[in-house]
Amino acid sequence: MLNVVAIMGRLVATPELKTTNTGTNVCSFTVAIDRNYASNGERPTDFINVTAWRQTAKFVCDYFRKGQMIAVNGSLQSRQYTDKDGNKRTAYEVVADNVSFCGSKSESGGNYGGSQEAPASFSNADAGDFVEIAADDGDYPF
Repeated sequence: MLNVVAIMGRLVATPELKTTNTGTNVCSFTVAIDRNYASNGERPTDFINVTAWRQTAKFVCDYFRKGQMIAVNGSLQSRQYTDKDGNKRTAYEVVADNVSFCGSKSESGGNYGGSQEAPASFSNADAGDFVEIAADDGDYPF
């Protein structure tokens, strides 16, 4: 059996980190996704609920804000409940396994969603940020 979901869209609101009674991080957020077809000249939008757990939840809350593009890989889950009027309802949500940045650096504000600086990379590092690797001794680590 296979249960794989991949979505990409914009965050409807800034995600907030919550903690369960056992200390596990959890974050729920909604992703707005335009459909590929247009009806009456307008493209309808789907709003997909997503739940992230543990480190993934912390990552989402630390680096993503309302309006940013986000890509989510995960699985679809459903749960049944009874609403306040006694009607049986079914809720569907994507449980995130992996979350990734999308869009340009300027779209995200260039600060990766928080007050932290971007991690050092080849494109923004100085020569002093790198360490020379010692000569190869011929011994392979595998």
